[in-house]
Amino acid sequence: MTSATPRAPRRDSLRTRVTGDVNDPYSWLLQKEDPDTVAYLQAENASADEFFASQSDTVESIFQEIKSRVKEDDSSYPVLHRGWWYSSRTETGKSYAIHSRGKTADTASDNVLLDENTEAANSDYFSLSAFDISHSGQLLAWSSDIDGSEMYTLRIRDLTTGAELPDEIPNTTWGGTAWSQNDEWLFYVTADEAMRPDKVWRHRVGTPSSEDVVVLEEPDERFFVGVGASRSGEWIMIDSSSKTSSECWVINAAAPTLPPQSIAPRRDDVEYQVDHWGDVFAITTNLNAVDFQVMTAPVDQPSVWSTLIEHVDGQRITQFDCFHTFAVMQRWVEGQQVISVVSPAGLISTIHILDEPHEAEIDSNPDWTTDGIRLSYQSLTSPNTTAWYSLATHQLTSLKQTEVLATDLSRYVSERLWATSPDGTQVPVDIVRHVDTPVDGTAPGVVYAYGSYEISTPPWFSIARLSLLDRGWVWALAHPRGGGEMGRQWYNDGKLLKKRNTFLDTIACATHLADAAICDGSKLIVRGGSAGGLLVGACITMNPTRFAGAIAEVPFVDVVNTMSDPTLPLTITEWEEWGDPREEPFASYILSYSPYDNTTNMTYPALYVTAGLNDPRVSYHEPAKWVARLRHESPETTVVFKCEMGAGHGGPSGRYEQWRDEARTLSFAIFSVS
Repeated sequence: MTSATPRAPRRDSLRTRVTGDVNDPYSWLLQKEDPDTVAYLQAENASADEFFASQSDTVESIFQEIKSRVKEDDSSYPVLHRGWWYSSRTETGKSYAIHSRGKTADTASDNVLLDENTEAANSDYFSLSAFDISHSGQLLAWSSDIDGSEMYTLRIRDLTTGAELPDEIPNTTWGGTAWSQNDEWLFYVTADEAMRPDKVWRHRVGTPSSEDVVVLEEPDERFFVGVGASRSGEWIMIDSSSKTSSECWVINAAAPTLPPQSIAPRRDDVEYQVDHWGDVFAITTNLNAVDFQVMTAPVDQPSVWSTLIEHVDGQRITQFDCFHTFAVMQRWVEGQQVISVVSPAGLISTIHILDEPHEAEIDSNPDWTTDGIRLSYQSLTSPNTTAWYSLATHQLTSLKQTEVLATDLSRYVSERLWATSPDGTQVPVDIVRHVDTPVDGTAPGVVYAYGSYEISTPPWFSIARLSLLDRGWVWALAHPRGGGEMGRQWYNDGKLLKKRNTFLDTIACATHLADAAICDGSKLIVRGGSAGGLLVGACITMNPTRFAGAIAEVPFVDVVNTMSDPTLPLTITEWEEWGDPREEPFASYILSYSPYDNTTNMTYPALYVTAGLNDPRVSYHEPAKWVARLRHESPETTVVFKCEMGAGHGGPSGRYEQWRDEARTLSFAIFSVS
């Protein structure tokens, strides 16, 4: 591939398995402190740099196209909250957002609260997590990660003076924050050694973090905890969830030192989420309702539940947000997000947004009392739009749409298709192309998919994607089983001992694009990240000739070994998703699709693999081991491997480097079909 294709040393290491002992010659790559590990990753990076240097004209061209279409000086539409209008903006030449507020919408950019560029000045990586304004509006709790490890330092800023208070709390997580009503107490979350958010803490402003008190500790290693405040401001909400069950607690925000009160004890296979709605709690639950129902319980009798919105098979309720006089519900119906307004009596009024497949989200609506709601929506052809829905007029009005410069968006078209999986299941796939791209089987195509954890992937707009579409590509978003687009059963049919359906569905979507002459079947790329990276690896090992190229970003590909080791971060919590390969039938089933284990001496599609050295979700060693094995077993396969040495699961953090990173990725796709 290049003048110096790396070769990782092979060191015998016996793995004891239910299915039979195996040699794992690259297990040494788990040792981050081993000098040979870093040397190997650096060699791979040098090789990747050499490859992309050979594609520099394409990379630079796409990067400039992205840059020319983005309005670099841009701002969000301001949000009103307790008398202040809040907004964030970007500025030309700066990689990160600037957060501010003002007393009117027109002055929302006047008072800078936090400039991420200033905070990131001495770091190659920066990620903001908490950004939580106190009830008085005088304090800001904010947290940041500067190496991609997802370990955040939490700070408190006095917004009157702009100065940081002495309070500094290291090693917090992304599990949320919440203020007491008097601004005296701040709740936050930390993680255990396995990176599992397991403790909720209470911090008194102005005191050392060493004096903080554990409010709730979750001993069950299957569960993650989180904390937040109700929109009403009256309650601190704590939840603890596994993949299959959950429990919620509340604390009166006016009496924050009281112990948390459980809404209902946890039960196996029963999930519920809670929001405060006046004199009741609204409870979204799968109790006797596969796709969830909404129930209410009196605040003074939280264990007494009554049905408000009944279960509808296949219409998965995913969100129920409460306001003073109404609530807003989000559902997935036939592979499409639907947003509705709900009255206290349970009357449902659905909001029409777009006719084509689209994303529809409940936007930032921090105030408890309001006469309307902010929504955001986008599609494969429509940029992200912030809109206002008036409760009085039932009209949806656009407030702001992301500008795409020097581009006629009417020249792109999208539609939904259905592919038939081997067992006869109809799988939705959304496609977008330039109007001039012929539908005659000559266009190259990308199939993007995720398909795990019941995470539904709505169609989203991408400025970078336009560079492919303008080159005559078709881009497809597959919705395989394992996601939640078609209801909870869609998810159940793509997990545990049915996981292979996820990969078969994705291959079926690609085959449909070829058979229907939408794409050239010899010029298809499959792309996915994290669990979607597993999908990529499984697809190309199950069917090596279906795709011309594959892009696996931070892929979870060493499934048997990782899921067999409970000492690794997050393994135990994942058994409810994948199964435990230390016992049958999971041992044989997971082995049947694990990409690392199924890589053999055959030619695979050209492959671009990424990793993050500090990634706490999918450790760098998984893609590194897979690439090492690919190079040994299949030396004729083109493999490009890039490991970010100062980042984590999400790759580079600055927007310019993200654009260049995407330009490299798209250039690899183009190379793969050339």
